[in-house]
Amino acid sequence: MNKTLSSCLLCFAALAPLSAMAAEPLVRFEGGIGEIPVSSVATANVVQEVPPGGQPWVISSLSADVSTDGGIKVDGRGLLLAGGNGIGTNGGQSVRARLICAGVPSDSDVVPLEANGDFRIKGSLVPTPPAICNTPVLLILNGSLTAAGTRWFAAGIVKQ
Repeated sequence: MNKTLSSCLLCFAALAPLSAMAAEPLVRFEGGIGEIPVSSVATANVVQEVPPGGQPWVISSLSADVSTDGGIKVDGRGLLLAGGNGIGTNGGQSVRARLICAGVPSDSDVVPLEANGDFRIKGSLVPTPPAICNTPVLLILNGSLTAAGTRWFAAGIVKQ
């Protein structure tokens, strides 16, 4: 066997374990629920300790894929205010995704909402979620990075 062929075979053998280590799907969300600020007359609609945005929000569509290595891809459409003086606008907001697995939150980077409420997130969750995600919840949050300023605008629907 010549030296070049031998080197190529060695390269392929070295790369084979990398493909075996590819991240597996962890959880998928298809469809979204807009936020309504109150769950009863005097009770805020708090989800996983995150308070709601100040006005109602709607979302036309939402799909998200999360892998075991923490990789996340989210495609959101039409996340817009459904009340108040800014009705029908994006409220000048930026958003991020938060995956909660059995009460443990992991967040994505912040991205701006387009004027029509569309957004795309592609990156990694921090910290990496657990390898098994019990009772998954996906929230679309405002861009505030402080706990006191964090509000949710939409939630994903788990795809079985």
